[in-house]
Amino acid sequence: MKICMIAAENGSIPGAKVGGLGDVVRDIPRALADLGHEVDIIMPAYRRFAAQTGARPRPPLEARFRQQRLEVEVSLHEQTDRGVRCWLLDHPLIAAGGPGRIYCDDPPERPFATDASKFALFGAAACQLLLEGRPGNVDAIHLHDWHAAFVALLARYEPRYRPLGAIRLVYTIHNLAMQGVRPFGHDESALDAWFPGLAYNRKEIADPRYPGCFNPVRAAINLCDKVHTVSPAYAGEIRKSNNPEIGFHGGEGLERDLKRAHRARRLSGILNGCEYGQPEFAAPSSEEFLHAVRQQIFSWIGDGSHVDSSNFIALERLDRWREQPPSHWITSISRLTPQKAALFQVTMENGASCLENLLAALPPDHALVMLGSGDAEIEGFLTHCAARSENFLFLKGYSEPLSKAIYALGSLFLMPSSFEPCGIGQMLAMRAGQPCLAHRVGGLKDTIANNIDGFTFAGRGPALQAQAFVRKFRQALSLKRRSPGRWEDICRAAAARRFNWTDSAAKYCSLLYEADEPVNSV
Repeated sequence: MKICMIAAENGSIPGAKVGGLGDVVRDIPRALADLGHEVDIIMPAYRRFAAQTGARPRPPLEARFRQQRLEVEVSLHEQTDRGVRCWLLDHPLIAAGGPGRIYCDDPPERPFATDASKFALFGAAACQLLLEGRPGNVDAIHLHDWHAAFVALLARYEPRYRPLGAIRLVYTIHNLAMQGVRPFGHDESALDAWFPGLAYNRKEIADPRYPGCFNPVRAAINLCDKVHTVSPAYAGEIRKSNNPEIGFHGGEGLERDLKRAHRARRLSGILNGCEYGQPEFAAPSSEEFLHAVRQQIFSWIGDGSHVDSSNFIALERLDRWREQPPSHWITSISRLTPQKAALFQVTMENGASCLENLLAALPPDHALVMLGSGDAEIEGFLTHCAARSENFLFLKGYSEPLSKAIYALGSLFLMPSSFEPCGIGQMLAMRAGQPCLAHRVGGLKDTIANNIDGFTFAGRGPALQAQAFVRKFRQALSLKRRSPGRWEDICRAAAARRFNWTDSAAKYCSLLYEADEPVNSV
């Protein structure tokens, strides 16, 4: 079978990944190739990744966009080790944020404006590449998240690209909270401006909350043959409009469309996988870890024009720990967004935040280390907590070597996501033999067995969730202290769990690509 995946990210290219989407686009094509399928990826080059990969230039193509014929550069990068090819499409508009920048931050009054325009052009270029047959005779076109949804729009409504509509269209929802909503008209970043004269069915693609706006995610859900989420539990959660366990997120306004897709047996939930092999990183001692942290902080400082307060506090903490570093580490690695970190900020009955209550529960020889960056308000909250808590090390940034050390070093990994389409942090921690304490939602529910290979909590709304989080944290620490044999059993069980991409790839084939009426997995 010939499969073509279209996505904004690809973790197989250094720097071309922001989150879990990039991990999936890196790993699932390899797993499908190992099963004997041919896989091509189409992604933007962002004015960097074609040259960086040494991709071979191919003849440019013409994409129709904003009543113009724009010349789009085409390059081909062959991942010869696994038989996967990557087509890189480029144009100045596609790199509107600057070379190598995948996403842009637009002001609140014009959300997604820059990204939506560049991904609309990218979608038109991807359709043209497929129409010209450059990837070959494709059996399935697999679109990832809202950035690729424009392909479904054009394949269904643009006469020039209707031959693509005869190919099976598959759409994967990686995170329903990001939908790329833009106006139908009266703006340069609007559907009618990108594709003037397009004869679309407004009822299928309009945002249900903002009828004057086009919703790419809703369009893909309604226009594709199959819709897929990255865990079975998340596929069930997003069909609910009012779900206290996930903080009232539900289907983010698209519940009716998702329920309709579920009834039509078009919606499936397939758990993401994780790469396994030889241990990537031996657990360092606390002294070795703190030395590596110090070096990384100086590197971050050297990259900037001033010393960030978080770095100053972290260095001061390292100095205090120089003579007697913590013996046991509680860990957390995350992109700092409300989805991932809001529960840490909840104010509890004693007037302290959830994070402060967690820190108060730590034994004297334990410390919490948190690695991540993102939302400025959350960064400020964590920096403030670090300044007041002697047992908390906040590392504002990201480092692949540090993340590997933290996974290998930690005793307990915290993942209190308010909702979680799948999650990869818990899989990486478990792979290293570090149990996780996580909110029982989405992919976390599908990967962690409470009191067997980790710990989970739940509650109706943020206040009760925070209470349950702190209570379970104390219970886990008590078990670790009072029953070391039982704790080791949980660590071994975590290390033994396997979430193989090969299993996921087989389900992709049976539920998304091949079967006419797949048995829904949720």
